[in-house]
Amino acid sequence: MKNFKFLFSILIAMIMLTSCESDDEGTSNTNYNTELDFGLSIQRDFTGRIVDEASAPIDNVIVTIGNKVATTDDNGMFIINSATVKEEQAFIIAEKAGYLKGMRSVVPTDGANTVRFMLITENVAGTVASGSNSEVTLGNGTKVKFDGEFKDENDNPYSGNVDVLMYHLDPSNPSIDAIMPGSLQAQNEDGNERVLETYGMLNVELRGDSGEKLNIADGSVAEIEIPVDTAQIGVAPSTIPLWHFDEDKGYWIQDGEANLVGGKYIATVSHFSWWNCDAQFPTVILCLNVVDTVNTPLSNVVVELWRTGATYGRQGISNGNGEICGLIPANETLTLKAFDQCGVEVHSTTIGPFSTDTNYGNVVLPSVTSSVITGNLVNCSNANVTNGYVALTYGGQYATIPVTNGSFSLSVIECASLPDFILEGVDYGTFQTTTEIQYNFSNPSVGNIIACNSITEFISVQVDNDPAEFYLNSLSGHSNGPNAFSVGAQNATGSSFLSGGNSITPGTYSFTSTPSFWIESSNINIDYNVPNTLQFTLSNYGAIGGYIDMIISGNYTDLSGNLRTLSCSIHVVRDN
Repeated sequence: MKNFKFLFSILIAMIMLTSCESDDEGTSNTNYNTELDFGLSIQRDFTGRIVDEASAPIDNVIVTIGNKVATTDDNGMFIINSATVKEEQAFIIAEKAGYLKGMRSVVPTDGANTVRFMLITENVAGTVASGSNSEVTLGNGTKVKFDGEFKDENDNPYSGNVDVLMYHLDPSNPSIDAIMPGSLQAQNEDGNERVLETYGMLNVELRGDSGEKLNIADGSVAEIEIPVDTAQIGVAPSTIPLWHFDEDKGYWIQDGEANLVGGKYIATVSHFSWWNCDAQFPTVILCLNVVDTVNTPLSNVVVELWRTGATYGRQGISNGNGEICGLIPANETLTLKAFDQCGVEVHSTTIGPFSTDTNYGNVVLPSVTSSVITGNLVNCSNANVTNGYVALTYGGQYATIPVTNGSFSLSVIECASLPDFILEGVDYGTFQTTTEIQYNFSNPSVGNIIACNSITEFISVQVDNDPAEFYLNSLSGHSNGPNAFSVGAQNATGSSFLSGGNSITPGTYSFTSTPSFWIESSNINIDYNVPNTLQFTLSNYGAIGGYIDMIISGNYTDLSGNLRTLSCSIHVVRDN
């Protein structure tokens, strides 16, 4: 049960006792003689994507996992392999100047662990002066009051102006799981492990005149006011525990309490940066697998868990093996909802309660159409990419899968109204890409794609299990009248490849269909007198200067009488 991905699906609004937390760079008001036990040190692989509040990728983010460090590429992606982490916790830190530090905790799986971050732009909410009482307020009423006593990182008294950076994270924020530090895992004042439901989080950071980090002086306190979400105000308790986030341990720690006054939780704190108001619950680990009716694992399925009476549910996404695993409240009946890649709910069921760690097994989605996208990614030298990934853009979702010696396989639920999807392959070692290529679910086996950003168009040809052959010279894409086209190229030895058809409408065609498609290549040697099963899937016919994208796949008989399997990928600019 230890080696599974953490499910960020702990619920939020509750009628029970709650708690507020902070990310501690100073000294906690509560002393703990013990820490939560996350097991032995192990090595695990990670991929992740980091975006801003507009969901745009952020490059050059420094990512640290255990003993390994990486930097995000232009897609906001990072890959870290063989990082030393604990069996039940991997603590991940993402940092870039101008953004608040991102901090996530996950339970690592045996395979590639996918992590998602949303970094928040630093916002100086106000500037105060040392030596006098002052306050800073956000537009939604979030407020911090200072007594004027500050210190630097060396615990020396500070005198001067203080820039106050503030960010309020509301429970209704749909990206809360990607923004908040940790994973709502906590240790209460009795030293017990708990899982939390938040009534709001507050990050405060203090900077001096020279940009140095500051904090509240020893013996001083600040008063914080955190507005309660309007949807939770009817169930918010009058007094709740307060929690801070411990950046060394990677989880929340109970530290005081807050009182509900005039729709806000008000408390005094002795340090900054993250504080959180949450309900606490005994916790167990729940693991499950999302599959279709023939037990094919479904990756990138959004799953929500809702406690009875909860205002908000928490969300998780199945990994490449269809797994979701993490902490849930013990002894609670939960509603599980699953959504397709277009955000449409496709399944709902009730599970639990669970009193012990549980492997629930398969959650079958009975009314979905699933497809497995497969292919092979190579670099500029036509060698399999060993350190890279393939990104899928479909139905508003951006999903990634690392390659294994070039090969990739990604299962998705098809949306009824979206037959096309877009892939981009990236060689992370060289930061070279395929650029975005459009495909169609009528043929999700996309064949070979080349990550070489100096190459903007290509034709790849693979016969049986032989290495893929790439045609990169004399590439052309021509209109042959109002409803016909052809594409062509040569490989490194001068052999030619030609293909085309009598339709420019995306769809799947064959030699014998009307309209018909064709292929000519001396390296393929098709015996046209023998029936074949070749299909031509035209997924995109762009305007002049755009791309013609097509896949050719199936079986044919060569001139020596041998039955062959053909896989071709065409990504060629239309010239006229």
